Amino acid sequence: MTYLSEQMLRHADPAQVEGLARFFKTGPGQYGDGDKFLGIKVPVTRSVVKECWKETCFKDLEECISSEYHEIRLAALLTLVEIFKHKKAKRQECVDFYLNHTAYINNWDLVDLSCYPLLGEWLLDKDRTLLYNLARNGKTIWEQRIGMVSTMTFIRHGQLEDTFAIADILLHHPHDLIHKAVGWLLREAGKRDKAALEAWLMPRYQTMPRTMLRYAIEKFPEEERKRYLAK
Repeated sequence: MTYLSEQMLRHADPAQVEGLARFFKTGPGQYGDGDKFLGIKVPVTRSVVKECWKETCFKDLEECISSEYHEIRLAALLTLVEIFKHKKAKRQECVDFYLNHTAYINNWDLVDLSCYPLLGEWLLDKDRTLLYNLARNGKTIWEQRIGMVSTMTFIRHGQLEDTFAIADILLHHPHDLIHKAVGWLLREAGKRDKAALEAWLMPRYQTMPRTMLRYAIEKFPEEERKRYLAK
């Protein structure tokens, strides 16, 4: 057992397990079908990672990312982000590890808390074809979501083009979790440039999934939201 997983297990709270399992849809046929929980909330996981990341090597991460427990997989991902952030010589190794273990990044929180501070940051000054390939050809909805959510870093640097382009790839995706991710990132892009978001929406809003549209226009004035939704 690694130091990281050992410290995580110390914080297990059986009273929280049922609620987390329900929240992350672990029932038969649901998107988190069969996942197991220790009952550890994200702030606690972050505190453990803060304590442990310096002592955690890639061999330890290999063990933790493949854990049956959701929170230990999350701890592995957050540790990877910390290594990436603080050890520039290890950045390529962190990215390679991340991309080689996407089979274990299998719920929306695991994606959303790891992809843009790692892949997004890595690709800020690089070719971004990787994200387009994930969105278009990802083997799971989680890989496709990584392609979308990683653009959050670009948005924060005022670069919106990739968000809109990848949103086009996923515009008519069948899964609600992709609709929510695309709508969320469009909303964030709109905070930076409302006119650019409106220009993107104009030829698409009448046919895009309703959930995606609601998320995208959430910060619009109420009367504008009503006009979009009425049509």
